[in-house]
Amino acid sequence: MKKLLLCLLLAVVAVSVSAQPKKGPRMVFDRTSHDFGDVPRKGGDLIKEFRFVNEGDAPLVIKKITKSCSCMTVTYSRKPIKPGEAGVIKIKYEPHKVEAGIFHKVLQIYNNTSDKVRLITIQGNSMDDFKERKR
Repeated sequence: MKKLLLCLLLAVVAVSVSAQPKKGPRMVFDRTSHDFGDVPRKGGDLIKEFRFVNEGDAPLVIKKITKSCSCMTVTYSRKPIKPGEAGVIKIKYEPHKVEAGIFHKVLQIYNNTSDKVRLITIQGNSMDDFKERKR
């Protein structure tokens, strides 16, 4: 009987500990993907900003960002983002640097949150014979 009570007590403690809000920084994006749709391959660079807020209780630090293609450049603040503050990760995709066709590119954002890595994706279809569609 004592073992059963001890097991129940440990289970209750484990559940209550896991229900506690996580401490530390928390990176919350308004969105983590973007579809550019059909774009001209030689029509210029495509730019997208991904906004996020640190909804945690400690400063958020982006340690590094890796890209799946040299056809992208990324800019972001190197300074810690305080709790409640917002940040932006800006992606510039250069379709003329790769072959025409469907693209799906990924950024890995290494940070000091409990998740450690967040992903952002962009996609679309770059076309050599692009003709603007009438709406």
